[in-house]
Amino acid sequence: MLDYLVVGLGLAGVSFCERLEQSGKTFKVISDTSQTSSIVAGGLYNPVILKRFTMAWNAKEQLDMAIPFYKSLEKKLGVTLDYQVPVLRRFASIEEQNLWFEVSDKIGLRHYLSPEILKNKNPNIDAPFGLGEVLHTGRIDTKLLLSSYSNFLLSKDLLFEDTFDHATLHIASEKISYKSIQAKQIVFAEGFGLKKNPYFSYLPLTSTKGEYLTIKAPDLKETNTIKSSIFLIPWKDDLYRVGATYKWKDTTNLPTEASKIELLQKLDAFLKCDYQIVGQLAGIRPTVTDRRPLVGKHPKYENLYVLNGFGSRGVMIAPFASDHLLNLIEKGKAVYPEMDIYRFTKKHFKN
Repeated sequence: MLDYLVVGLGLAGVSFCERLEQSGKTFKVISDTSQTSSIVAGGLYNPVILKRFTMAWNAKEQLDMAIPFYKSLEKKLGVTLDYQVPVLRRFASIEEQNLWFEVSDKIGLRHYLSPEILKNKNPNIDAPFGLGEVLHTGRIDTKLLLSSYSNFLLSKDLLFEDTFDHATLHIASEKISYKSIQAKQIVFAEGFGLKKNPYFSYLPLTSTKGEYLTIKAPDLKETNTIKSSIFLIPWKDDLYRVGATYKWKDTTNLPTEASKIELLQKLDAFLKCDYQIVGQLAGIRPTVTDRRPLVGKHPKYENLYVLNGFGSRGVMIAPFASDHLLNLIEKGKAVYPEMDIYRFTKKHFKN
């Protein structure tokens, strides 16, 4: 009998499987390719919400855990995942400059916001009010991470590339059975696929579709991530990611012309050089009404757990949330109330 069966292999699934590996637990994974948000993600880790100049929830603890986590995966998988790329916030006015000075002196933000206003030195970027640098930022190559980790699991016969059939799951008091697999616990890390999960579909998971463009701009020569109304993220070989959009009604993984037009309008507002569009990607982010993850145990079944709802900050949240979930299961250590699914369970199962 296995210790765990994990369903889903996006950032949540990979992070939890790696925690299981580190703890010497036995497991297998079932995953298909229906959810693409982790693959198409920009992969940025950034502790600051740059629209409002505030710290993201629990950002310091998440970042302190995430960086060594991805470094260890680089060594394990033999690939480069972590690109420590600075993020520069493009100011739209003197008022934004003044606000930056004000918040950069606050205790929580002081470690992450440089108090110096940088003068724009790139003639192909329009930034007359200068730029503010966010410290301790970077980009994880999520596509390479997921493909490399999948290959690692396949080499050990730990991954079944299949769509999970919830109707085939049998739950007993001390184990679960799924086809030929028996395990003590099952963890659902299905991304937006959780909406079709009969055990956790009551949770208020919503879809936020995000789309990115990939452009080629040989004259741009920018090595920093530029944040204006959108992100311009340096990739490789004169390629840049441009994004992202936030759409709440479309639940398909198909790129749209409307999002393409929206991104280009925002890009053209500050990019002054020629470029060529070479790609467009889309994925559904699993988000939650209160913008916090979904972590915890099913209210009726002792061996069913969920790890989900990372939204647009999956790179930072995944190692943190997976660590807390494993501590909950193995040590009975409570997770943060802000991400414990009990905040919704207590209302849904109040009787």
